[in-house]
Amino acid sequence: MGRQVLVTGGTGYIGSHTVVELQAVGFDVVIIDDLSNSSAEVVDQIEKISGIRPAFEEFNLLDSEKLEAFFKKYTGIEAIIHFAAFKAVGESVEKPLLYYRNNLVSLMNILDCMSEYKVANLVFSSSCTVYGQPDQLPVTENTPKKDAESPYGNTKAISEEVLRDVVKVTPDLKVIALRYFNPIGAHPSALIGELPRGVPNNLVPFITQTAAGIRQQLSIFGDDYDTVDGSCVRDYINVVDLAKAHVIAINRLINNTNSDRFEFFNIGTGTGASVIEVVQTFEESTGVKLNYKIVARRPGDVEKIYADTTIANSVLGWKAETSLYDTLLSAWNWEKRIRGIN
Repeated sequence: MGRQVLVTGGTGYIGSHTVVELQAVGFDVVIIDDLSNSSAEVVDQIEKISGIRPAFEEFNLLDSEKLEAFFKKYTGIEAIIHFAAFKAVGESVEKPLLYYRNNLVSLMNILDCMSEYKVANLVFSSSCTVYGQPDQLPVTENTPKKDAESPYGNTKAISEEVLRDVVKVTPDLKVIALRYFNPIGAHPSALIGELPRGVPNNLVPFITQTAAGIRQQLSIFGDDYDTVDGSCVRDYINVVDLAKAHVIAINRLINNTNSDRFEFFNIGTGTGASVIEVVQTFEESTGVKLNYKIVARRPGDVEKIYADTTIANSVLGWKAETSLYDTLLSAWNWEKRIRGIN
C-alpha cells in the first residue's frame, strides 16, 4: 500500500473526488465522515471508479473520544486533508452557533490529535469567502481580508488564523490552506457528484434539479448587482481540477519542498461568470431549457469575486483545465444518472 492519508469529510462532494485522485496516484486513503450531508454509498462509487475501496469510519469529529480511538487504530497516517465542515452560507446566517461549534471545534480536535500522534502534514479546505467582498479584482493571495459576509465564511477565516498560530509553536507542523472559489461539476464517470440533502444551497445542483424536474423553478438571487448582467459573479472551478490540487498539496507537504510551514493558495479558474451566464452555458451544453425567475438578493452573498491563480500555477504547478461548458455537462450527466433520465 502507498502512504496513508486521512480525508475528513471524504464521502462529501469535494472529498470523494479527492479520494479518487489520491488513490489514482497510489495513496492509501482512510475516510472519516458522519454522513450528515452525504451517503455511505459514495464509498462503493469510489471503489467502482478506482478499483480500490478506501477505509471508512463513520463518526463526528466533535467526538474527541472517537477521534482518539481512530488515531490509535490507524497508526500510519502521514497527512490529513480536512474537508469536514458545514458549508451552507444561508444556513450559517440563520444558525451561527451551529457553524462556529462544528467548524472550529472539529479543526481543534484534529490539531490536538495531530500533535499527540505525531502527524505533521495538513491540507486545510479553506475558501475565497475569507476575502469578504474585495475592493479589487481579481483576488490575489495578498488581497487584504475583509470581514466575512457570513458566519460560514468567518469560520474559514478564523480557522486559518488558528492554523497560523498553531504552526508558530509546533515546529514539525506544516499546513497548506487551499482557498477554493466555487467548485462545480462531477466526475467524468458520473458515479460521484454533488448531491446535497434537501434543498440545494449551491447554484449548479439547483440548476440540474430544475432541469430534471425535481425543482419547479430556479431562483436567481438579485439582478441589480454591479455586474455584467446584474447577477452575482463567481469563479466556478471544476471539482476534479480542484481535487488534483489537493494531491499536489499533499505531495508538497510530504516531500517537504516548502520552506514556509504555513502556505495558502487560491484555487480557481481566474475567470468570473455571472449566475445568468452559468444558466445560459448550461442550456447551451445540455440543450435543456431552464425555468428560472429573478428574486430578491440573498443575505450573506458577495457581489462578485474571482481568483488570480498565478501563485498556484507557478508554485504548485497546478492549473484549472476544464471549461465551464464541459463542467456543466458533467453535472447534468451526473444528475441524469442518479435520476434515471436517459
